[in-house]
Amino acid sequence: MTDGLPMEVPAQDLPPRVRIHEVGARDGLQNEKTVVPTEVKAEFVHRLAAAGLTTIEATSFVHPKWVPQLADAEQLFPQLEDIKGVALPVLVPNERGLDRAVALGARRIAVFGSATETFARRNLNRTVDESLAMFEPVVARAKDDKVHVRGYLSMCFGDPWEGPVPVHHVVRVAKALMDLGCDELSLGDTIGVATPGHVQALLAQLNEEGVPTSAIGVHFHDTYGQALANTLAALQHGVTTVDASAGGLGGCPYAKSATGNLATEDLVWMLHGLGIETGVDLGLLTATSVWMAERLGRPSPSRTVRALSHKE
Repeated sequence: MTDGLPMEVPAQDLPPRVRIHEVGARDGLQNEKTVVPTEVKAEFVHRLAAAGLTTIEATSFVHPKWVPQLADAEQLFPQLEDIKGVALPVLVPNERGLDRAVALGARRIAVFGSATETFARRNLNRTVDESLAMFEPVVARAKDDKVHVRGYLSMCFGDPWEGPVPVHHVVRVAKALMDLGCDELSLGDTIGVATPGHVQALLAQLNEEGVPTSAIGVHFHDTYGQALANTLAALQHGVTTVDASAGGLGGCPYAKSATGNLATEDLVWMLHGLGIETGVDLGLLTATSVWMAERLGRPSPSRTVRALSHKE
């Protein structure tokens, strides 16, 4: 499909393998105005798994009023039971969400915090500290039940209402999430304003405060075309978990300036060119994104999807 491209030319001091945390089925679809049928979502996840992705965020157990697109979590999750060897984390906002998720057999959950007060208010209707207090029993109960917990932290590099976000503010909340007992921390560039130096500065400060690079994932949006550059900066620091969305789907319903996530295909193209293993079949992944784009009635924003699909 790619005629031997991209040519593999490894760079020094990069990890040999990267785990892609695929968010297309949750973060990618949650902002769609037209409700996607449950059966289409289930097939999307199955196709992503068949393409070799080993971590696929499946859905969110939030109140249907807040994210109508994901109101079918109870109907969707059982349709994924036949997927073997793939982690299927789900987002839970509170203890009620945890109860719903665990009742269906979820073994990996995520909580979603904010580094800024304004976004915490808009997204969770709480202050940052009140949000952390809400997450505390969720994380504690999950850990007691040996459920893996990811902590999302949004607005790590800039906020549409507050502007620049000081690194030390982000580090304080990030460390608080880890201190609650999160196994993993995802740093979100929700509005896509990060640049590589900022990424490396935040990662270095987190390390200084005791958060190991091995526990950190990065989640970049491509608003200003910086997502791949920022990812490379994170890889150079030693990060081995990168969030991405098949076909570049997604935004954030609570931050109007948030455009699409880093496209998984664009990420895989770069990683494979660098000789970094992902376990992903780029051809199958591209076909999956083309298939989903057809169901959404518009072309994929991913440059790699467009380039490869035009070769067919």
